[in-house]
Amino acid sequence: MSVQTPEQFKLVLETALLAASSPLRVSELRQLFEPDPGGELVRRLLAELVEDWQGKGVELVQTAGGWRFQTRLEYQVYLDRLKQERPPRYSRAVLETLAIIAYRQPVTRGDIEDIRGVVVSSSVLKTLESRGWVDVVGYRDTPGRPGLYATTRKFLEDLGLRSLTELPPLTEIERIMDLVEIPVSSGVNSEKSEA
Repeated sequence: MSVQTPEQFKLVLETALLAASSPLRVSELRQLFEPDPGGELVRRLLAELVEDWQGKGVELVQTAGGWRFQTRLEYQVYLDRLKQERPPRYSRAVLETLAIIAYRQPVTRGDIEDIRGVVVSSSVLKTLESRGWVDVVGYRDTPGRPGLYATTRKFLEDLGLRSLTELPPLTEIERIMDLVEIPVSSGVNSEKSEA
């Protein structure tokens, strides 16, 4: 099949994005065609696809990693009913640590402890690293050369963000954190328990 019209180009883009397992950058989408239609045409067609999918349960969005189709937030609750496994639940310590890294990056473990007022368990940082949301991006030039933590591209992609500037204001995060229920085990102080 020879692709010649803008509508045909758009159908190929739509098909590739629906089949992709991860976001695709414009440069990757341009590789679908021979000859290359150019970035301007691909971006224009992506904008048209965004419009074409308005009012549907799925939307085309641009994230830090590129373009992808995703379920609209208001319909996710229905899809969650089909899932057999529950999404991971994170402790308040993990969520607070992630928020500090996201808003203050790059930060050391000591910086996080100063802000939180408690010792940060290595399991908290391991949880965030294993999820692929944070990584050591360098080392502070101080005694002991502590690692500097920052969020990753995967963090942005999983949250559907193009950049850190799209994070909600800190006041909104504080309000959400106040609503998070933390189960308290008998005999364990939940604020001091980091696991």
